[in-house]
Amino acid sequence: MRFLLLGADGQLGYELHRALAPLGPVVPATISAKLPDGTACARSDFTRPDDLTELCRAAAPDWIVNAAAYTVVDRAEEEATLARTINADAVATLAAAARRAGAGVLHYSTDYVFPGRSPRPWREDDPPAPINAYGATKLEGERALAAAGCKHLVLRTAWVYGARGHNFLLTMLKLARVRDRLTVVDDQHGTPTPSRLLAGISAIALARLGKAESSDSQALLGTYHATALGDTTWCGFAREIVRRAHHAGLIERAPDVQAIASADFPTPAKRPAYSVLDCSRLMARFGLALPDWRDGLQQVVSELVENRRA
Repeated sequence: MRFLLLGADGQLGYELHRALAPLGPVVPATISAKLPDGTACARSDFTRPDDLTELCRAAAPDWIVNAAAYTVVDRAEEEATLARTINADAVATLAAAARRAGAGVLHYSTDYVFPGRSPRPWREDDPPAPINAYGATKLEGERALAAAGCKHLVLRTAWVYGARGHNFLLTMLKLARVRDRLTVVDDQHGTPTPSRLLAGISAIALARLGKAESSDSQALLGTYHATALGDTTWCGFAREIVRRAHHAGLIERAPDVQAIASADFPTPAKRPAYSVLDCSRLMARFGLALPDWRDGLQQVVSELVENRRA
């Protein structure tokens, strides 16, 4: 298989580049036309969706893997048009190009397509009802992809973090090095998901689709939820980050992590109070055993330790 990887310089894109390489050639693309190490690559500017058509034609992929997105949740409330251009219009363009070329699209969506009140983890067939602009534009992207008629795989995920990029874990470590006390919201529930885990899930799914017979492959397409297992709050996540990082020597001391309510930390965008995703469909159809979120966190902490030693 041949892949066009969009957003190859992001925290997920970096991991996807590594995970997809054993499956076939990967054509990486970024808005700067450079990879994180400075290597030149193709340019993909999602603010200019029409330019993506030529990129897809030139790359001639079997699968377009879209790890690019507008993800600044609070700013999306003021920049809804820009968020929609990147998260929906560009996805529609990619889907149309993929349909013409007979290629597939692997696209990533979010737990924020759901309203955030549920007595159980959200399933793929639960009605979406986003409560912020970011979630709304990501849902528009999902629907544009489905309407285009190309073969596609959508992985909804949540609370993605890793050893690189900009994410909650790295922010907590930075603050933990300079503060004696951290205050973190404790009434929003979700599942922290390492970017490396999500990339591995993606590679396994694509490999399975590549080996499946046509009829079996068609049955595997569609929308899935893909996170680690279990759930916690942002405060619970922060406490575990601090505890494990201190034990691993990444921070000299463990600051106190104090729980607060979302009302005490107002943000421009509303967040779902409960956005835990049910991943049983993904595990059953692709034969996956997903780790608990704490195990995923330990792997990322261990990676950070190894990076420091290198």
